[in-house]
Amino acid sequence: MIKKYSKSILIHSFLILISFLSLFPFLWLISTALKGINENIFQYPPSFLPKFPTFDNFIGVWKQIPFLLYFLNSFIVAGFTVLLNLIFSSLAAYPLARMNFKGKNFIFSLILATIMIPFQAIMLPVYLIVLKLHLVDSYGFVPGYLGLILPFAVNAFGIFLMRQAFLAIPKEMEEAAFIDGCSIFNIWFKILMPMTAPTLAVLAIFTFIGSWGEFLWPSIVLTQKTLYTLPVGVNDLQGMFSANWRYIAAGSIISIIPIIIFFIIMQKYFVSGQNEGAVKG
Repeated sequence: MIKKYSKSILIHSFLILISFLSLFPFLWLISTALKGINENIFQYPPSFLPKFPTFDNFIGVWKQIPFLLYFLNSFIVAGFTVLLNLIFSSLAAYPLARMNFKGKNFIFSLILATIMIPFQAIMLPVYLIVLKLHLVDSYGFVPGYLGLILPFAVNAFGIFLMRQAFLAIPKEMEEAAFIDGCSIFNIWFKILMPMTAPTLAVLAIFTFIGSWGEFLWPSIVLTQKTLYTLPVGVNDLQGMFSANWRYIAAGSIISIIPIIIFFIIMQKYFVSGQNEGAVKG
């Protein structure tokens, strides 16, 4: 019994340590954002707790840059990216999971192989395509953001996740609907999609987090400050010769809040959706 409890204490202590190491950068960010101008954030030995906590940095960064505009820009980009990923990933996954055609497994293997290719390796050709299509700071159906949204409208991970979710649904339900006169599109939209809602929520969470925090691609594609997303806008606080790290820390914390809220709203689907994605291979 003592050995059992000792092992449990050891495991939980290790997990607590890992959790603290993961949270420490975020806690240090909060500490920096709460320190006033009279406190040295680069002192040695470092001081973790602010001596005189203040919210002046949060107020200052809100006045320094057009935060509401950057929030709106990020919501537009992240929202459309999530929506298109849910639609296109499920549309691509449906035939790979429920239909039989020649070369299906080979096509799926090619799709999975693209996961091994980092975006930085294809960034230049993608940028040239976006440039040739006049999507850099363009004004189309989604004003100014087509160049940010379209390259990330679908990905191999989303197709894989949705395919696994579709495979977990009994084929008899699909056959019964087909006998009742449902078209293939209606079967996909009215039967399979509602049944894979937890997996769709997981895909939405990952896509939203990735799109909201994306910095490299927007900083390359966007040239007008009025179109900046939040990560690019917060980075704009850093000048050529100086940087107000207190403002940058405060802006970073504000930009994280929507991700936390989105995850809290969707978390009830998160575990069940992950389990569904691992049922069949």
